[in-house]
Amino acid sequence: MKVLAGKTAIVTGASRGIGRAIAIHLAREGANVLLTARDTALLGSAVKEILDAGGQATTFAADLREPEAAPAVVRAAIEAYAGIDILINSAGATKRGEFEELGESDWQDGFALKFFGAVRLTRAAWPHLRERGGSVIHIAGSGGRTPGAQFAIGGSVNAALLSFTKSLAETGLRDGIQVNCVNPGPVRTARLETRLARIAAEQSVSRERALELFLAQEKITRVAEPEEIAALVAFIVGPNGRSLHGSLIDIDGGTTKTI
Repeated sequence: MKVLAGKTAIVTGASRGIGRAIAIHLAREGANVLLTARDTALLGSAVKEILDAGGQATTFAADLREPEAAPAVVRAAIEAYAGIDILINSAGATKRGEFEELGESDWQDGFALKFFGAVRLTRAAWPHLRERGGSVIHIAGSGGRTPGAQFAIGGSVNAALLSFTKSLAETGLRDGIQVNCVNPGPVRTARLETRLARIAAEQSVSRERALELFLAQEKITRVAEPEEIAALVAFIVGPNGRSLHGSLIDIDGGTTKTI
């Protein structure tokens, strides 16, 4: 039996990487999934994969940095599936770099999508989640606990999401909505592949050696696959994960060194 049969999920950042993997996995578990991101072609490709596998999915292209986008995404989900049970806030990437090289627009862009996009969409979806005793998961990142010099923006944004999760979880107790946050470490996405390619070029080594150097530098066991993050998310929102509430869950190969 598919554990999410009859449920409806919104997944942001669903055109690629972790968000795409989550959308496909939730559909595999029986959920109706609305995928949202900016790239219509990539969204269409993800939905085709879901439909070809016998799942149910639709898309709504939106830029969640725009304040009016969140209510529009929620309306699209209600029109398509008549309710919302699960919201996965997975959109947003932040710029790495030395602090003095990061400008005002870099900081504003970092918060605009990953933090404020999540806040707005959660606010718009909350009444519908309350009706069904639904679930919210924010996909933040290990930098929220252990930021480095190159991750000033990302660490700050992720830390804000961690705090937002704890606050929202208390409201969720009152309204019957499960709220959690998942903190991935390095995950095998296009962005990570770019970093590995840069290491390989700088050190004049192979791609395989670049990965070894990266693991040693980060002091971690391995790089995760997007599907591993997706499987964790599906567990949390499924019937066996309901005891998780207000949890900040690290899945990072040992990236987080702090308590």
